[in-house]
Amino acid sequence: MRSVAEHRRVVAELITTRPPTIVPLEDALGLVLADDVTAPLSLPGFDNSAMDGYAVVAEDVIDASAEHPVQLPVAEDIPAGRTDRLALKPGTAHRIMTGAPLPARATSVVPVEATDGGTETVTIRAAAQPGRHIRRAGEDVTAGTTVLQAGQLVTPAMLGLAAALGLSTLPVIPRPRVLVMSTGSELVAAGTPLRPGQIYESNAVMLAAAIRDAGGQVIATPMTGDDVDTFHSALERHTTDVDLIITTGGVSAGAYEVVKDSLGDEVEFVKVAMQPGMPQGAGRLADVPIITLPGNPVSALVSFEVFVRGPLRAAMGLPNPERPRVAAVLAEDLTSPKGKRQFRRGILDAAAGTVISYGPPASHHLRWLASANCLLEIDEDTAELTAGTPVTVWDLSHG
Repeated sequence: MRSVAEHRRVVAELITTRPPTIVPLEDALGLVLADDVTAPLSLPGFDNSAMDGYAVVAEDVIDASAEHPVQLPVAEDIPAGRTDRLALKPGTAHRIMTGAPLPARATSVVPVEATDGGTETVTIRAAAQPGRHIRRAGEDVTAGTTVLQAGQLVTPAMLGLAAALGLSTLPVIPRPRVLVMSTGSELVAAGTPLRPGQIYESNAVMLAAAIRDAGGQVIATPMTGDDVDTFHSALERHTTDVDLIITTGGVSAGAYEVVKDSLGDEVEFVKVAMQPGMPQGAGRLADVPIITLPGNPVSALVSFEVFVRGPLRAAMGLPNPERPRVAAVLAEDLTSPKGKRQFRRGILDAAAGTVISYGPPASHHLRWLASANCLLEIDEDTAELTAGTPVTVWDLSHG
């Protein structure tokens, strides 16, 4: 059987990065910048007031105090957004709002709290210092400087900066476009009455969510039965403009393994020394990578976590693409099948640094995986573990 490490390498080599693209700001959140971004203008773009108050010549009110206030005529009212250019005459004041352009020759802004708030004349009860409460042009960003760097993960603050600079798009590494196909004649869609022997399809829903959670884009989630022609027809309908195909089911050793029967020339089907998830496959359909996962739901999602999630995120340039691996102390005795790397559902108590297994190890017990917060990894050479043994867990609550 192939080792887990070897199959991880095979899958990782198949999943590659798409060429950079330009996207609108609203589509860039959570993606990685493909190129540096240079500021096309300065921020602020002009000297403006940092306070609601009065623009003055500082020397006119240098001696103002509560005991000896200074009274000045208010020559102009300057709200934010006023676009005509104004000049302040010595011995006068302009009432000014936060963010409004500072008139020429003004050297200070007196906060409204230090005045009587007058509109015809203003009584100023505090001295003004030159340069106080003024935002100077370019003090945040100077035009021509690099403000965002390639490799940065786009955050809300970065989008705010880009918008403030008048940018409507950003260069990014795009999301991988993924087709998810579930197979099995026993599958029916939710909302359809079940007949004897039928089950509701869940793998495509689960894997599509896992892909989106990892940062990928799901193109379609078709469901097919165990007929080879129907399977091929579904592939042909949906493989245009996709970067990765993930199938689930049809890869084991039974009589109706539609994926294995259909893709024997394109995909290398192997047994991987792991539990759950032993039957796996990887290859290329034309130029599109295809990863074939087992059909049991726990096997499918664990296989995605072990083999696909990290390379998918790495192809997007995302930082820390793998789930965090943490050391913990086992709080119970456990057995594991020797010769296979086991991934048990677990509950990690991060504060105590301990972990326990959660639920049976069989691959159809999805309920337990739905409530687990980690995968407990037990290597191939270990058959028994006792309470107190240090172990490695995959923290499913982060990353």
